[in-house]
Amino acid sequence: MNILALGDVVGKEAVAYLSGRLRSIIREYKIDFTVINAENSATSNGIDKDSAVKLLDAGADCLTTGNHVFKVSSFYDYLENSHTVIRPLNYPKRCPGKGYTVLDCGFERVLVINVAGRIGLDPADCPFDAIDSVLEKEKGNYTFSVIDVHAEATSEKAAIANYFDGRVNAVFGTHTHVQTADARTLPGGTAFITDLGMCGPVDSILGVRKDIIIDRFRTNMPKRFEIASGEIKGNGAVFTVFKNQPAKVKSINF
Repeated sequence: MNILALGDVVGKEAVAYLSGRLRSIIREYKIDFTVINAENSATSNGIDKDSAVKLLDAGADCLTTGNHVFKVSSFYDYLENSHTVIRPLNYPKRCPGKGYTVLDCGFERVLVINVAGRIGLDPADCPFDAIDSVLEKEKGNYTFSVIDVHAEATSEKAAIANYFDGRVNAVFGTHTHVQTADARTLPGGTAFITDLGMCGPVDSILGVRKDIIIDRFRTNMPKRFEIASGEIKGNGAVFTVFKNQPAKVKSINF
């Protein structure tokens, strides 16, 4: 089974870019299941119903999120009732939405878990314990499993991947918006990449207008982020997973 994972979608232009290209990418790589991190896809950061619906209509099977998931309050009801859009599992249970889902893609069932890191981000429960609980609870209810680790620290992403090596099929990192060059299969057979990168404007700093970020670093003054314009590119990875063999992974750019 081939699973496509795409990095953080930044802004409405990136949503439009994927809406026009995603199905051709799915055909090119013979993809069976697609998961996209969409937590920056709204105009003002976060995720809204418009961007979620467009990405799902474009061919995504599941949308993961991260620390900006609650930026758009009008999205809370949609998130609470959705089985295809999830938020970090290790956030408080009273938060809207779910931290994982099991989706039937016609011939296999895929478990998708989304967790947030705890270094440099808002407080969250232990992601290791949260994932362990889901794997135990859903044992026998899925064929393949993937984890989106939305985290700042590369060490934390790698620690989670190695802790669950051999118990899940694929682990990928999101949040830092820069694709890493370490796509590999871990000793226990789990495929891993520290960060998928982003789907967003190339002439930017992590998708944001360069002048805003530079001025913020130079002055240490708060600035409202604005999504950069211009050419859009996509980053991600294709995971090939098997029932009784190690998984494989290769990064892609388009």
